[in-house]
Amino acid sequence: MATGQKVAVYGAYGHTGRFVVAELLERGFVPVLSGRDASKLGELAAAHPGLDARPAAVDDPAALDRALADVAAVINCAGPFATTAAPVIEAALRAGIPYVDVAAEIEANLDTFAHFADRAREAGTVIVPAMAFYGGLGDLLATAAMGDWTKADEAHVAYGLNSWHPTAGTRLAGAVSHERRGGRRLRYTDGRLEHLDDAAQTLTWSFPGSAEARDVIGDFTMADVVTLPSHLPIPEVRTYMTVEAARDLAAPDTPAPTAVDEAGRSAQTFVVDVVVRSGGEERRAVASGQDIYAVTAPLAVEAVDRVLSGRTRTVGVASAGAVFDAGDFLSSLSDHLSVDLHR
Repeated sequence: MATGQKVAVYGAYGHTGRFVVAELLERGFVPVLSGRDASKLGELAAAHPGLDARPAAVDDPAALDRALADVAAVINCAGPFATTAAPVIEAALRAGIPYVDVAAEIEANLDTFAHFADRAREAGTVIVPAMAFYGGLGDLLATAAMGDWTKADEAHVAYGLNSWHPTAGTRLAGAVSHERRGGRRLRYTDGRLEHLDDAAQTLTWSFPGSAEARDVIGDFTMADVVTLPSHLPIPEVRTYMTVEAARDLAAPDTPAPTAVDEAGRSAQTFVVDVVVRSGGEERRAVASGQDIYAVTAPLAVEAVDRVLSGRTRTVGVASAGAVFDAGDFLSSLSDHLSVDLHR
């Protein structure tokens, strides 16, 4: 349990940001509320008397510096991260504090590794991009499944969502990514990302615990194609999404998530099935739970807790599986996730 350390949450009033604020409070941290919209920030602060609200636009370095003054770390929950990540990372580097974000945007995560790896390493600080359901969780599962393997031939990450009611932030971030890649889709193959113009195929995937195979979109590429190859020698990384979730995301009239419990979680359920293969051997790690946005909060906050308490393996820009003990990290999330390793 934290001892009153201040952690800034940029985009605190957003859907995921609110979950992160609640998780920080639950674990004894003191959230410092920040973001671009002063009005929304004020409303959130009114609901949490005693918490400091510090508005800051991403194009105002002085305001960002004030937002990160006297805090121990920052969690960036404000998309699109193509716009917010670099300015908030710059501010974190000026403040000399670790940075964690929940970016699912492939291009934004690539930018973070490309532009900040050397500076963060030289500063001796930790920057963890994609510390979320997409990118971070898959990376932890793949790293844990690898066990004593030092390399693998391929990794497959299949997302078994029963539905996907996207937030406004998800829709905006997706639009930015779509525009940046010129409407093409991505695949990680032969150790590199390639852009494709053809339509993705529909395949079937047998999720553990499911009586029947489910239809999935092949090469429904997510942030795992950045996080896994950043530290695991795996030349083929493929990700898949259940057809019903992909349809929800694509439909313009799919509503935003609706809370069904006191924690604010939606009724959405998920299974993440990760398979790594080397030669003729196969290893597997499976996680299941409720609400992809809600589960992002304990992932991000646990990451901050471990960084601040020195439970890290490296400095610089690093994905979850590189900077943390993957198996131990996943075990710490037992209140939020069910995890099974099959080695």
